[in-house]
Amino acid sequence: MKIPMQSLTKLPLLCCCMLAAGILSACSDSTKTPAPSKPAVPAGEVTLAANSPKKAYVKTAKLSLSQHPLLEPLAGKIVYDESRTSRISSPVAGRVVGSPIALGSPVKTGSTLLELDSPDVADAEADFAKAQAAATLAGHTLTRQEELFAGKAISRKELEQAQSDLSSAHSDLQRAQDRLKNLHLSARQADGRFALRATVPGVVVERNVNPGMEVRPDLDTPLYVVSDLAHLTVLMEVFEVNIGKIKLGQQVSVAVPAYPGESFPATVQYIGQVLDETTRTVQVRCTLDNPGNRLMPGMYATIMVASAESDRAFVIPLTAVFTEDDADYVFIALDDNHYRQRQVQIGLRLKDQAVVSQGLDANDLLVTEGALMLRAEEEVETETTQQP
Repeated sequence: MKIPMQSLTKLPLLCCCMLAAGILSACSDSTKTPAPSKPAVPAGEVTLAANSPKKAYVKTAKLSLSQHPLLEPLAGKIVYDESRTSRISSPVAGRVVGSPIALGSPVKTGSTLLELDSPDVADAEADFAKAQAAATLAGHTLTRQEELFAGKAISRKELEQAQSDLSSAHSDLQRAQDRLKNLHLSARQADGRFALRATVPGVVVERNVNPGMEVRPDLDTPLYVVSDLAHLTVLMEVFEVNIGKIKLGQQVSVAVPAYPGESFPATVQYIGQVLDETTRTVQVRCTLDNPGNRLMPGMYATIMVASAESDRAFVIPLTAVFTEDDADYVFIALDDNHYRQRQVQIGLRLKDQAVVSQGLDANDLLVTEGALMLRAEEEVETETTQQP
């Protein structure tokens, strides 16, 4: 086939252009620098830049073993210590004379709370005086009868009757004396007055009597309640599944809303022997010292039951824990900028704390706040290093 002369003249020019394009392409490829690849980050680790603003959200704390709670905090109530509390009513009827002791007054055992003008007391005093006179007369009569019997002026029957009368008079006198003794009245007293006295030392915490008031032994409410407020009792209800964790003499911590962030020690004194079938709980009583009388009967309380002194564990804030695939994890700070994820086993999860049974070591630097932020940062770093 013949090629036109005009086309033949264009071939050298076309070849030159193709050769120049190839040379330029080769030169361009040779001057390109390969993109540097990011160093691979070990799985479960995060590194923050020294000037990263995210570091402000990360807080750490050094781990140490401590007593750990055995149960969720229990609800309770502070009440009087019944062994140091007396509810005092009058054993006799009468009218209040003078001014009864005021509410809040400190008293000792035997302190007078109020005085009554009492017909019952007047009757008891009169009975004692009568029995005393009768016993004296019966004694004189027996003496005379013995003298007469010695002179054979009376029969033995009359002597024996005098002896019987004296014995009966002594019985009546003893009964009258016992009545005065039960009322804490003196045998020399004869004014019909009765003094109602404190039976325990403490403070007058309740008063249900006023001047001039008529009182009776059968009143529904006591006239006075006296209690030693330096010693109180904490009542708490423990579910039956947890009652095995409560022991006599065990130490517990009591917190009240009035003093946030403060706790008061108490001791388990009594564990109920009967289960409440409605609530499935057992009542537990704890003794609570109250120096300064800062705590008050009637206060609601939160009770924390701790392990024995020798039973130690790591107790960490729940803000340090995050969960993935049914497993719990925390972050440990390796240095100021480097953090490593670690799996832990949690034995007890509380409202804002967790008791860790495995996975932590003493003196580890635990990330207490910012764990979720570090976890998100870890995912970002992993995705970045996996990009081609």
